[in-house]
Amino acid sequence: MFKVLARIGIDAFLIGLMAMVGLAWVAPELGRSGGVLRMDAVTGYGVALVFLLYGLTLPPERLKAGLLNWRLHLLVQASTFLLFPALVWGLGWGLAGRLHPDLMLGFFFLAALPSTISSSVAMTSIARGNVAGAIFNATLSSLIGVVLTPLWVNWYLSASGGSLDLGRVLVKILLLVLLPIVAGQVLRPFLHAWIDRNMRWLKTLDRATILLIVFNSFADSITEGVWAEHGGNTLALVAGGSVLLFFFVFGLLQVVCRGLGFNREDAIAGVFCGTKKSLATGVPMAKIMFGTSPVLGMVIAPVILYHFIQLVAASVIARKWQDDA
Repeated sequence: MFKVLARIGIDAFLIGLMAMVGLAWVAPELGRSGGVLRMDAVTGYGVALVFLLYGLTLPPERLKAGLLNWRLHLLVQASTFLLFPALVWGLGWGLAGRLHPDLMLGFFFLAALPSTISSSVAMTSIARGNVAGAIFNATLSSLIGVVLTPLWVNWYLSASGGSLDLGRVLVKILLLVLLPIVAGQVLRPFLHAWIDRNMRWLKTLDRATILLIVFNSFADSITEGVWAEHGGNTLALVAGGSVLLFFFVFGLLQVVCRGLGFNREDAIAGVFCGTKKSLATGVPMAKIMFGTSPVLGMVIAPVILYHFIQLVAASVIARKWQDDA
């Protein structure tokens, strides 16, 4: 059974995400900020830990391979940081307030996130695409997103009549994101052998931290009654919107790649990297930007559901393209 689930992209981490949401629903007092387990303190330090591990496990040589393939790089970064925000902003403008503002904020936050590294590279490899190009673009996207994601969110909130304490957020990003990444890169040459030996446990620690942030976020939202107003219908709407967003961008990028005359390998890397959004970056970044606000659960709900959809859909497509190669 687990092999079948893994084949369509459902792994232990995805199951863990659903379990954390369910646990928050059943026992919100356990996971809420200021509760018995002091999850707000745990997840606060956990954000820095996630990005320290990212810095430790990021080989600098990833940014060297495929450096000159500028058309592929331009396509992926434009899709990630321009196309997605434009589509979601246009959707919100077209619906003219028919969607709850918190839900629209969640979708725009999703749209502003960088691409994901591991699954983009994995799906490109399975489909026999340009793996070096996928590694370069997914890594570059993650680094750009550290700065560009909060700037996009600040713009969206300002344009929507809201506000974000951008100065505070940028200071926290410096302390909890950039400095841990730099520290990880500085320490990496000295810990390279240890990192290689313990990569499995480092990934487990990284994912466990993200699961705890999800638990804390949803517990806060449920405690504050957010999901009493936005229940199953909202989740169905988020899931449906995520499906439409993924397949629209996926289909559009295929057309663009053909129009630009990309070879098969570059087109595969472009499509997979250009449609992915990073849960691993998104959840800690949302924690930095929105802290213990009850809105946090609504903000990360589209990120979680889009992550689920992109993995399942991309796994099926990648294996089909592998068979067609």
